[in-house]
Amino acid sequence: MSYRSHHYRVKSQIIGLILSMFCLLGTFDVAASSASSTSAQFPVVVHAVNGDVTIASKPTRIISLSPTATEDLFAIGAGSSVIAVDNDSDYPKSAPKTSLSGYTPNIEAVEHYHPDLVVVVGDEGGLVAALQKVDIPVIVQPAPANLTGVYGEISALGVATGLRHQAQALIATMRAKISAVVNSAPTFAKHQSYYAELDPTFYSVTSKTLLGSIFSLFGLKNIADRASGAASGYPQLSSEYIVSANPNLVFLADTICCGQSAKSVKLRAGWSTMTAVKRGDVIGLSDDIASRWGPRVVILAQQIEKALVKLSSRS
Repeated sequence: MSYRSHHYRVKSQIIGLILSMFCLLGTFDVAASSASSTSAQFPVVVHAVNGDVTIASKPTRIISLSPTATEDLFAIGAGSSVIAVDNDSDYPKSAPKTSLSGYTPNIEAVEHYHPDLVVVVGDEGGLVAALQKVDIPVIVQPAPANLTGVYGEISALGVATGLRHQAQALIATMRAKISAVVNSAPTFAKHQSYYAELDPTFYSVTSKTLLGSIFSLFGLKNIADRASGAASGYPQLSSEYIVSANPNLVFLADTICCGQSAKSVKLRAGWSTMTAVKRGDVIGLSDDIASRWGPRVVILAQQIEKALVKLSSRS
């Protein structure tokens, strides 16, 4: 899904991981066996992309090797059960950050914590099979393609932690806030074009990714959708292509990792002629928020709406 500067050094790994998982997201759901319909009972079974995951008892020693899962777990009230998170999980600040890596996980280091649940973005290094051998349940939660996938992953963690009601309450709040933001956006914004930048080498997103789908909620048109390599969801555009497309808006998701800004963009060859650059409609986004898919997607929607209001005021 920016995990600060490290995120872009491993961009190829992330993109490959996301693409390998997309085909599974459409069937993502959760289920639980329960002795009572009014309280969370264990064992529960979570249907995840890595198959049915049985959790025998309420987890009290959770490891998250996914910055998004870390945010989700704390948001639903499971933070007190999280004993360790990966080195990119920097939100919330109270999360027990360690040197564990979600990209190159050290299986022995994970086992050392004696977890009773591990949540990861993907099955890197055969982690899932290795932990299954020692009866440690693992839930794989890759980057979803849309908000339905976002809500599905939060719901799954609610089931897995015995906090189903809290997870559903969070989802309801997120739905309501995003709907309100989209409905309050200026209607003129529909059909305005945009370019979303992941890094200064012009990797972007199409409308078939989560980030792209959120822009689509506002009716914005993505210049990357027709670019070479668009089928991947994460095409690398050329500077010439972007300038020629002349988007009305430019969104930068590389402000922290790579120091990009409206000022640096204007200095790029030929970019000063672009409509968005000339009018000052180059918007910096938080790298972390733009690349994760937890509760803070609401903030992302709010940032987009704010940019559209600014654009509308000058039109």
